[in-house]
Amino acid sequence: MNADRTAAAQRMLWIVVAGFCLLSAVLVPLTLPLGWDEMVYASRFGAYGPATPFSAPRTRGVPLLLAPIASWSHSTVLLRVWLLLLAGGALWLGFRPWLRIVHRPAAVWVAAGLYGSLWITLFYAGSAMPNHYTAMGATAAVGCFLAPRPRYAGVAAGLAVVTLMRPNDGVAVAVPLLLAAVLMPALRGHGRLRARLSAVAAGLVAGALPWVVEAEVRFGGVRNRLTQADEVQGGLRAVFSLRAHLTALDGPLLCRPCTGDTVRLPVTEWWVLLPLLVGLGLWAEHRARRSTAPLWLAVAVAAAAPYLFLVPYAAPRFLLPTYALLALPAAVGLLAVVHRARTRRSLPTAAVLALALLGHWVIQADLVHTHAGIQQRARGDWDRIASVLREHGVHPPCVLAGNTSTIPIAHTAGCMVPETDPPAHPSAMVLREQEPPHWARDWPRFPVPDTYNPGWTVAVRP
Repeated sequence: MNADRTAAAQRMLWIVVAGFCLLSAVLVPLTLPLGWDEMVYASRFGAYGPATPFSAPRTRGVPLLLAPIASWSHSTVLLRVWLLLLAGGALWLGFRPWLRIVHRPAAVWVAAGLYGSLWITLFYAGSAMPNHYTAMGATAAVGCFLAPRPRYAGVAAGLAVVTLMRPNDGVAVAVPLLLAAVLMPALRGHGRLRARLSAVAAGLVAGALPWVVEAEVRFGGVRNRLTQADEVQGGLRAVFSLRAHLTALDGPLLCRPCTGDTVRLPVTEWWVLLPLLVGLGLWAEHRARRSTAPLWLAVAVAAAAPYLFLVPYAAPRFLLPTYALLALPAAVGLLAVVHRARTRRSLPTAAVLALALLGHWVIQADLVHTHAGIQQRARGDWDRIASVLREHGVHPPCVLAGNTSTIPIAHTAGCMVPETDPPAHPSAMVLREQEPPHWARDWPRFPVPDTYNPGWTVAVRP
């Protein structure tokens, strides 16, 4: 009977994965131009050149995902289709190990559906960004770690993916797993302690090795790379950015800084529903005598901790690993409510639950659609600025100066961005609502019309 329930849950998980990919493709156009971060990763390949600066915080994980397509094709649509398929496969691999862990196997596909219904997950499904893969790597690693017959290769592979994408996330996930292997009696039996510790360590080392090698080759060592990464990120320090993450629930994609931004009240429904369902789920697992359930919460909290207590800004995607891990106990809690409503034939409970889920999906779908439209228009500004540059004689090979927002514009125009300050012999400057530096005050300036974000001008070397 239990095998039948597991097989049925696995089939439903496939259906959820297919629906996730299809819904993302419908709500986020496959023609959406590459974003700033995506350009940085894709420009490692000649088809998406010229190469843009690859700063210290970035890792080689995302370029590795892009390589099968970006190494030979410049098609944005083809690249997004490939990434969408990868995202769906990652969703399946992330939640699949949990089918034999939760006492209700159906909770696995429900959890995948909850996580996959978030606007952040849907928006980034076809994007060249690391966070969905850190989330799925973490979810798979914890699932393989807690399986009745631990999948040590799965633990190592999942943690390697997390660390390859974002080393800080890899450490945050690994620490509670290492502590649990040592401190939780349920995980120490049958000589498994050494195997669990070795699997976690192997995953961390395998994922971090490319980052360490690059640190030695390009940045003069690990310490120098960490210092430069800290400078790029605005200085990591003791903060409490929960309010910033609440503000970022409905966007923008990067809330840096978050001062003056607000959040629409209905959007907070996810942060209201999630803890309630997680509490119910942990209680249900406790009643089912699943002693490892608190570890789900511990890893989720650990994954969020660096972004809540060290990073002085917010982005909705930063919390995707936490949302993925919390979706599992939340799904258990949701099914417990459904079971209670069904056995007691409580129509009011069923109606309230149905309305809550419907409202959640409507809000999330609206946010995906809204942000896809915003990004379509905002990224179009780069083409408009590039057109004005070409009209006034700036053609490749060329060098553009300005602030950091010049990077995607330079890439679009086929120019390079100087890494020196002041820049050496720029062809033009790109400005937004600011005056050029003293050495470019006499350069002819030209406004860029019809931009989504107003105030763009270009100053061209005479």
